[in-house]
Amino acid sequence: MKPNGKRIGVLLADDATIIRQAVIRLLEEEPRVKVLGEAANFSLAVFPALALKPDVVLLDLHMPDDNSFEPAFVKSLFQLSGAKVVGMSCSGADDEVSRMRAESLGAVTLLDKAEFGHELIPAILRLGDLGRRT
Repeated sequence: MKPNGKRIGVLLADDATIIRQAVIRLLEEEPRVKVLGEAANFSLAVFPALALKPDVVLLDLHMPDDNSFEPAFVKSLFQLSGAKVVGMSCSGADDEVSRMRAESLGAVTLLDKAEFGHELIPAILRLGDLGRRT
């Protein structure tokens, strides 16, 4: 939980339904985290981030409409929302293309989807504690 006792709000954006379902199940087991919404592409993620005001956005870096928005625009919308962005990639956190893509979208960390089991919750908790304190 955040210092004020509230749960850390998360918005999940991934085009793979099975990944979204698995991540949501994982997050629902963590009492300090609350899933605020989910999106299947960038178009469905950027504007809800402004409305939902999540503490953390879990963002798949490679979705079908990833060329629909300029990365700087996506980054600025997430910054306006106040959310910390976690980039997610199947390519691995060591992949240079994924690192550059994550940085261009404003991600503060990059996770390999294969490592979610032990990295995702600690990353969310760490970033949620750094987030808004309202």
